[in-house]
Amino acid sequence: MWPIDRLRRQEDASARSADLPLILAGRVGNRRLVTAACFAAQALGLRTGMPVSKAQALVLDLRVEPADPEADVESLERLALWILQRISPIVAADPPDGVVIDSTGAEHLHGGEAAMLEALLGRLTMSGITVRAAVADSWGAAHAPARYCADPVAMAAPGSSEAVMSPCPSRPLRLPPATASVLRILGFATIGDLIGQPRAPLTRRFGPGLCQRLDQAPEDLAEPIEPLRPEGVIEVRRAFAEPIGAAETIARYIGKLVRQLCTPLAEKALGARRLDLLCFQVDNRIETVRGGLAVPQREP
Repeated sequence: MWPIDRLRRQEDASARSADLPLILAGRVGNRRLVTAACFAAQALGLRTGMPVSKAQALVLDLRVEPADPEADVESLERLALWILQRISPIVAADPPDGVVIDSTGAEHLHGGEAAMLEALLGRLTMSGITVRAAVADSWGAAHAPARYCADPVAMAAPGSSEAVMSPCPSRPLRLPPATASVLRILGFATIGDLIGQPRAPLTRRFGPGLCQRLDQAPEDLAEPIEPLRPEGVIEVRRAFAEPIGAAETIARYIGKLVRQLCTPLAEKALGARRLDLLCFQVDNRIETVRGGLAVPQREP
């Protein structure tokens, strides 16, 4: 419901039009179609993809507003930055209506994954945002249940990605619309229908993208998240010609980075209240540790 929620959060809740069924209209070629519908409009039979003229014929007091996909994405990125500052150092927008969070290394600061999700959903709901959330081993494994299984939360046990995704339709594999449509025509109604199918025929028919998505869901293939970085954030980094793995070496370079970090903090007369350590592994995964301090500090 992100496009609807974004529009209504900007409006005066006391306005008369706030109680009317609402749809957003956008153009696909020469056709004017419904791109989003509020719960009241859905209860009256209106659906995404329906021609706007048909929707107006079905509901007389229907409110129609123009869709603004660019504003939706911009607001989604602002929401992701808000979550980054409060939940985890690795957060990214997942357009058109989602946010992906890698909470590894940060969930302990919130009392565990369940408490973290409860607090996050509570804050967003109080802000007027309709939200569903899922926790799973990978981005792909959480993407599908968040949209089709969560009520409002779905938590998959480690190693159960395939079982959680199997009953979901194939569309949340993040495939091109044409590919998802052909899969439905061929009888692949759910992700479970695709899991276990021979990969060679699927690759010949649909290209490598479909099998790549199937491999990313159970983390057989890494899918790195490119985290958002707040503007003006103070950060230091160190790249290595060869990977390092010894705990003593890692600790030594963390110490060097901390001393480097304190220099710009001192120059700007600032102190750190929260520190994020991001370690990029050779398989493109990112290991994170988030630490907090009771008072601002700039002493190494």
